[in-house]
Formats: sequence, C-alpha cells, structure tokens
Amino acid sequence: MTDYRVEPPVFDPSLHGKTQPHQPERPLTQEEVEAESQARIQARIQARIQAHIDTHGSLQPAPEPRQYERRADPAPSRMAYRMQRLSLTPLFRGFMRFGVPALAALGVVGFLMNNAASREMITTQVNTLRKAFEERPEFMVKAMAIDGASEKVAADIRVILPIEFPLTSFDLDLEEMRRQIGELDPVATASLRVREGGILQIDVTERVPAVVWRGPEGVFLLDEAGHRVRSLLARAERPDLPLITGAGAELAVEEARRLMAVAQPLENRLRGLVRVGSRRWDLVFDRNQRVMLPAEDPVSALRRVLALNNAQDLMERDVTVIDMRLPGRPTLRLAQEASEGLQRIRALGNE
Repeated sequence: MTDYRVEPPVFDPSLHGKTQPHQPERPLTQEEVEAESQARIQARIQARIQAHIDTHGSLQPAPEPRQYERRADPAPSRMAYRMQRLSLTPLFRGFMRFGVPALAALGVVGFLMNNAASREMITTQVNTLRKAFEERPEFMVKAMAIDGASEKVAADIRVILPIEFPLTSFDLDLEEMRRQIGELDPVATASLRVREGGILQIDVTERVPAVVWRGPEGVFLLDEAGHRVRSLLARAERPDLPLITGAGAELAVEEARRLMAVAQPLENRLRGLVRVGSRRWDLVFDRNQRVMLPAEDPVSALRRVLALNNAQDLMERDVTVIDMRLPGRPTLRLAQEASEGLQRIRALGNE
C-alpha cells in the first residue's frame, strides 16, 4: 500500500464563502452534523493534495520502512542449558578429560590385539627395541670380582655361578645369585652389585670358626652361632680350637663357649666338651679326668670346681670324675689305684 506524505494545511479562501445574510435555520440532526463534518474533512484533504501537486509537480510516495533483521534469542535452549550444567560437574569433566582418552586407547589396543598380524608386529618391534636398549655398552657386564673370600670359597662361588661374559646386566638376577652364595657353609653374608666398567662385584663375609665339632657325618668347623663353616679331614687340622661332640652339641655352641671361657685357667689341660642326652655337658681333661655338670646353671657348677681346685688342687689328685650334677652334693670318683690304696689303708686301720 502506498503512503502519501501529508503537507500542513493550506488556507483556502474559497472554502470560506462570503458572509451570507442571516437566515433562520432549522436545527441539524446528528447525522447531518457528522456528514457535514466528513465533507469538510474530505474537502480539506483534497485541497491539500492539490496544493502539494501544484508545488511539487507530483505526489512522492512515502519511503518504505526499514527492514531490520530479527535477532536470535540469546537465551539457550533447554537441552543446551542442561548440557552446560552437566559440563560444570567435576565427575563429567573428569570423565571427559581422562575417561574418554582411556576408552579410546583401550579401543585401539583391543582392536590391535584382536589381529594376529598386528600382535606379532608389535611384539617383534618391542623385543627389538628392548634388546637394543639392554645391549647398550653401559649395561654390559664383562667380568666378575670376588672380595673377602678365601681361594676355596671364591672357587666354589665361580662354580655355582657359571656366568658367560659378556652379558647385559638386565639378565642378572642379583637376588637369586646372592641366595645361592649364601647357601655355601663358609659364607656369612654376601652382597652383589654391578660397578663401573661392567664388573660384577661380589663382597663376601666368611664365617669365623669357633669350635671343632665331631658329629655322625664327620668333623666340621662351626662358628659361634653353630653354623657349619667347612669340613675337616681330621681333628689335628685345627688343634687351636676346642672340640665338642655328642648328641645336640652343634645346637649348644654358645653355652659351650661360655663354659670354655670359665675354664680358661685349665685351658691347656682341656681336651673337649661332650654333650650328654642333648641337655648337659661333660668337660674332658687330660689324665682321663671328667667334670660332669648339671643341666641347669652349669657355669656356676664349673666355677665351684675351679674354686675347689684352687683351694685343694683337686684336679692334681687321683680323681677321675667330679660329679656336680647335684650342686649341693658333689661326688668324686677316684682312680682305680687310688681306690685300692684307700681300701688297703682302711683295712689296716680296722686291724
């Protein structure tokens, strides 16, 4: 629809006729008044249009109203709002950050593992890379060094560890090797490490022999804790160490050492200790003398024997057995000749 510009009203004298003589008129009805008002309005409009045409030559259509783009509603949709709220939760964000990549990686791995050719290719590649890394010069072991061990123990270690050099340090099970070395009787402790230069360093601490034990299987050296050190061909190989024997003697080395420490004044006459019934000790001296100690508190009983020896030279007499199994009632056993002589003296006294 065309919109015409409306100019301001122009005074038209023709519309205002000359003053007519006053004539009495009848009252107009409401319809007539409205009709006359409409007629005047139409006349004014026509006059204004005509005046505009006379002035401008033609009617100019009113400019069309500018069309504006309808802007989208900035408010999010209900689904977008819910997704925004969900993305703000810590659980959802953690899942998107860690869970989705993990699932994707598992999917790729599962796809590759289900394919035999892919598995073989991956395994071959991994083994190649691993071998190339492990066989680098800084990881290669070229020799073995043993410190703290005697020649015999070192030879035994080389026998139980038949290592062919060079080899990579990744192929060495140091803990298992340490366990094997520790099973050797003379070895108390052992430590293994790979030091600079590709040397397998083995540091050994050997057991210190404390006594000679004559057992059912032969003659052995024992340390202070009763562990075997090595075997002996004969007792004469270590005359500097005391001898213990008897059932269960190897289990009571500590107690035997305490008795030997107390018997230090008679050390040059002491020949050994005999374990009796796996519960008590007998001390054997030269001249076939024996001191029988009780099972309970044998150290105190031995000290009483030494006190008697200091007071009366008990060990220098013809006594074969000193029985201290009853601490309150020591018993002496004389030698056969001394016993016969005592009997003769008693017989002469009775006559």
